[in-house]
Amino acid sequence: MTAEPLTTTYTIEAEDLWRIYRTGTREVQALRGVSLRVAGGRFIALKGRSGSGKTTLLNCLGGLDRPDRGTVHIFGRNLAEMDEKDLTRWRRKEVGFIFQSFGLLPTLSAYENIELMLRIAEASRKEKKERTKELLDLVGLGKWMHHRPYELSGGQQQRVAIARALANRPKLILADEPTGELDSTTAREILTLFRTIVEREKLTVLMSSHDPLVDGYVDEILQMKDGLIISA
Repeated sequence: MTAEPLTTTYTIEAEDLWRIYRTGTREVQALRGVSLRVAGGRFIALKGRSGSGKTTLLNCLGGLDRPDRGTVHIFGRNLAEMDEKDLTRWRRKEVGFIFQSFGLLPTLSAYENIELMLRIAEASRKEKKERTKELLDLVGLGKWMHHRPYELSGGQQQRVAIARALANRPKLILADEPTGELDSTTAREILTLFRTIVEREKLTVLMSSHDPLVDGYVDEILQMKDGLIISA
């Protein structure tokens, strides 16, 4: 069977991805020929047990890791053709990352954590102020903008992380277990927020998770096991 040609109609196109980690004589095949295509404006869950390859796949799709074999095209662009400097610039503009552990800078307020991304992108003073306040309102944290992470709940910290990921208006969000450290009530609030963001910002979200609550919010579920996508 001949593979379909890669096109620009998909946000994500990955073909035959392999990622092998070697430690001494031991070899771990984290990805074993993963192929997937994700259309724009979709909320997709990547599900599977710990060790199934979800995080490795997200890292390869976001240019944080290089596959040993296979190709990744994001918006039609081949990541293998970019060096590390190009990848860094590309990530800042095109992709937002959200992690289970939030990854906020503890000495900065919610406002400053978000604004930092715009500062790195050399946005104007007016744009930094307007976009940061817009995002704080979007995630429901306008009243907490001057609070530092330790003064916020886990759910509030994740909302700041989501706002930060959206700062530069990326077209793609990659989220690695974003509800993993949250209770079920807070997880539902965060998933509802993701759903709102997909519809309002017209972007694509690919989220890894093993949380059954995710099923009721996403457009599609991709199941991973032993480095392979086994069902969709």
